[in-house]
Amino acid sequence: MHQFNRSYTKEHLDHLAFPLGGIGAGMVCLEGNGALSHLSVKNRPDLFNEPMVFAALSVLGAPVLAKALVGPTPTWKLCGLPHSGRGHADKPYGLPHFAQAAFLPRFPFATVTLADEMMPLIVELCGWSPFVPGDADSASLPMAALEYRISNTVERPLDLVFSFHAINFMTSDPFAYRPTQAVRPIDGGFVLSDAGTDEQPWTQGAFAIAVDEPHAAVNCAWFRGAHHLQAVWDSIAEGRVIASDGHPDSGPSAGGSLYVPFTLLPGEARMLPLRLCWYCPHSDVRVPEDGPFMPKETYIPWYAGRFTDIADVNSYWRDHYTELRDRSQVFADSLFATTLPDEVVEAVTANLSILKSPTVLRQTDGRFYAFEGTDDTRGSCPGTCNHVWNYAQALPHLFPVLERGIRSVEAFIDQDASGQQRSRTPLPISAAAQRRPLDCVDGQLGHVTKVYRDWRISGDTAWLRSLWPRVRQCIDYCIRTWDPHRQGYLIGQQQTTYDNSLWGPNSMCTSFYLAALWAAVHMGHALEDDVADYEDLLHAGRSFLESELYTGEYFIQRIAWRGIIPSPVDEKRRTQNAYRPEGLELLEREGPIYQFGVGCCADGLIGAWMAFVCGLPPMLDQEKVAQHYRSVFRHNFFTDLSMHANLARGGFACGQDAGLVLCTWPHGGALSQPSNYAGEVWTGIEYAVAAQLMQLGYVDDGLEIVRAVRRRHDGRVRNPFDEYEAGHWYARALSSFALLQAMTGARYDAVERTLYLAPRISGDFTAFLSTATGFGLVGVREGEPFLEVKAGTIPVERFAYQPSCCCP
Repeated sequence: MHQFNRSYTKEHLDHLAFPLGGIGAGMVCLEGNGALSHLSVKNRPDLFNEPMVFAALSVLGAPVLAKALVGPTPTWKLCGLPHSGRGHADKPYGLPHFAQAAFLPRFPFATVTLADEMMPLIVELCGWSPFVPGDADSASLPMAALEYRISNTVERPLDLVFSFHAINFMTSDPFAYRPTQAVRPIDGGFVLSDAGTDEQPWTQGAFAIAVDEPHAAVNCAWFRGAHHLQAVWDSIAEGRVIASDGHPDSGPSAGGSLYVPFTLLPGEARMLPLRLCWYCPHSDVRVPEDGPFMPKETYIPWYAGRFTDIADVNSYWRDHYTELRDRSQVFADSLFATTLPDEVVEAVTANLSILKSPTVLRQTDGRFYAFEGTDDTRGSCPGTCNHVWNYAQALPHLFPVLERGIRSVEAFIDQDASGQQRSRTPLPISAAAQRRPLDCVDGQLGHVTKVYRDWRISGDTAWLRSLWPRVRQCIDYCIRTWDPHRQGYLIGQQQTTYDNSLWGPNSMCTSFYLAALWAAVHMGHALEDDVADYEDLLHAGRSFLESELYTGEYFIQRIAWRGIIPSPVDEKRRTQNAYRPEGLELLEREGPIYQFGVGCCADGLIGAWMAFVCGLPPMLDQEKVAQHYRSVFRHNFFTDLSMHANLARGGFACGQDAGLVLCTWPHGGALSQPSNYAGEVWTGIEYAVAAQLMQLGYVDDGLEIVRAVRRRHDGRVRNPFDEYEAGHWYARALSSFALLQAMTGARYDAVERTLYLAPRISGDFTAFLSTATGFGLVGVREGEPFLEVKAGTIPVERFAYQPSCCCP
């Protein structure tokens, strides 16, 4: 069994793929065995792109010992990938490789250790890319590094040749030898490129591979023929160094090679940093993709406005390598200095990989844009969808400037004059690409609450003041639309993150409503604005929620739909879920389809969690909140799902997996057509429930949920760095970052310049803290609170410390 926050070995390496790259800059994955895969650098995901790219090491002698610098290939790849029947001649599976591998992640770094009894050395491969909280530009660079540390383990000198080889994967067919494609030398290495065409400029791209070694040689003239790789492998197997700037006829090569000869004395080690970078300045990505509201322009990555070409990127990477590595290392050291439980550390750090995946983009003006997740060759569910990104708690703390940019887009671009806010932003980000907006009640109310959070993180009251009229407009729209009688709770058709509308008063949407009202009250008071009407609604809604929607065990929905316009039938009239005769009969008997009714919903009190992670004081009776979450854990958490029937997306969790089901009906009352995802397991919801249990004092219950998630993603079946939902690297899983706040109660309020600390664990501890101006370590030492700033500044004027009370 894999030990949390430790190395992955053996079968736990099989599905491991660790993203390298920048925010919105493209991705290269380092696999558990040291191979490279998921090469997605042309502004779109390309998750099955695993071209013939590999490093090798030749130990000179008689005979020469030569192996690719990878561990064993996972057996599922040999016959489980597309086109397996053709034998995968385009992949390096058939090369001699090291017998053992181990993988230790320390985000944004990951180290693969390779060993083999046949080889007189050990190789450690450290892959990383820049990631410095508070410095979004450094974290958005199209760059990655592979540092090969080779150690001589025998008592004799070793003459070695390190080499790196890559087919020209930047072109669609490297063996077509088109005039647009090229492999050419660059300072310290070689470039794979395709110039693109006027008709398809998005096919333009260049990828550089370089070292800082005076004796390095490059070969940009691979043999052009059916067995083009034979000459490449022969050079490795014979320990030869080949140098060529290109073919005499100036025709393109299908790939390039880099060689570094050197000698290691007994016991000596040598580090060879290999710099990877890319430049793809155009794309064909836009949202919506077609139709009358399609924008004319397409997405252009942020770095294309920062650099002029691949040589510019390569030079910057060379000149700033040491600085970026040192600063990233300070972050990693701080992040992993925590003494919190290993399963929590693993859950928090593993999901930061989402920010390096194709799920996220960053356009040339610096603004952040994201999908919900990543499909194989395109983003999944576009538009920085406000209801899904409600759950993502890492970005506002690590890169608050980017998060505030999302708030400004929601307020000034996605929101119309009535206050209605569409849930999905067009790309390129533009107010001109208007279409009939689809408002989601949880997304729009979440916007209000997150404005409060981002204000407290930044301390920028001028920014809040600039948004406040739009915030009022937003929440006033919500009141008119879903609380027309001003009763403090929501009615009618309420579209949610479950891709369906809830009908009638329900705790999920109303708790979001109360959180937004609570946030608006606090913001209004700070700006000396009259928010008495919001306070009245808050008091009325709280009373209704805690009396009419609380069973004494958990919070529920009261289905109500008659007399509402549009009706449930009108809502689904032109969809595949349109009501047919059997559906109309069910409507009369049970009400609208896809509700949770008297079920125990894991998201049933999500507004309380949202208020907590946004730094708001408790807004509800905490005993009732605790009872609800205890009931969710008791009824919805399965230690074994073998007997649980999930008729939707069972791949998330099934069989002997443990997991938290979204909704159950422990006392009967299950609907014939319940909430469409009721039987599923979503990691983002699991982490939210776990965090709320911890914050309420039920730490062991929360930890059990976290352990279940991470055991499902232990590398044997699922990638530890890809908690998928509607696509890979799904944004909702970034709710795991809230586990830090839940366990420690650590929160820096930049408005008050106060550091709050209310741990739910006893004794001394150390944890990571990130703010708008710096990051470092926070915790309790010898019974007293402490703060150690590791980068930037955190101007604390007051410690608000509540000693641990770990028992509820």
